[in-house]
Amino acid sequence: MTFVQLIECRTSRPDEMNRLMDDWIARTRGRRTATHALVGRDRSDAAHLVEVVEFPSYEDALRNAGLPETEKVFRDMAALCDESPVFMDLDVVREGLSAEGTVRRFFTTLAAPGELPPLNDLLDEDVHSHDPVNPQDTIGLDNARAEYRMWRAAFDSDFTVEDVLAQEDRACARWTWRATHTGDFLGIAPTGRRVTMTGMTLFRFAPDGKIAETWWQHDQLGLMQQLGALDELEQ
Repeated sequence: MTFVQLIECRTSRPDEMNRLMDDWIARTRGRRTATHALVGRDRSDAAHLVEVVEFPSYEDALRNAGLPETEKVFRDMAALCDESPVFMDLDVVREGLSAEGTVRRFFTTLAAPGELPPLNDLLDEDVHSHDPVNPQDTIGLDNARAEYRMWRAAFDSDFTVEDVLAQEDRACARWTWRATHTGDFLGIAPTGRRVTMTGMTLFRFAPDGKIAETWWQHDQLGLMQQLGALDELEQ
């Protein structure tokens, strides 16, 4: 179940607060479990700030809180506040996202550290995935999760969503994937190499807003070349 934490504080030093959060994000890159975060300022009271942080689950939030950098940033944040920050923990019981929001959350979740969440809030139970790399289409939520886990076991990665175009029950995303090869991938032993791959994904949504079908296009040949799998053929 998606979990959201609200943090309210009052501060007369917002610029220092921003620098503190930027430093924390940089220090915890690749280990934070949050999928989305935003900070809002009260229009009627500029000293009143509210941060909204979303996690795939409460357990992911606990792992994030257990990072040494998180404990330090809380102490430093409290020192910048005019009074003690107020925390509110919320289990999300109903959620509505735009097509673009669903697409962006999908890619963020795929690359988030920790255990892959169930994805049943994003993907239809009978989701159908078309990928020219696979000899057969991937059908069903369990099979889709197994395919995602295969990629996650082979690479520590993140997605940058460059563009999203949405119309009716379709959306198309152009993305860049950057990763470190840390596990076996299609018989290629871990190389530790940094790799980059670009691609596009077309989405079809079910009436309830979940992803029902995907079509993937990506530079698989370029990825194999970066991993050294084509070295002998090129000689």
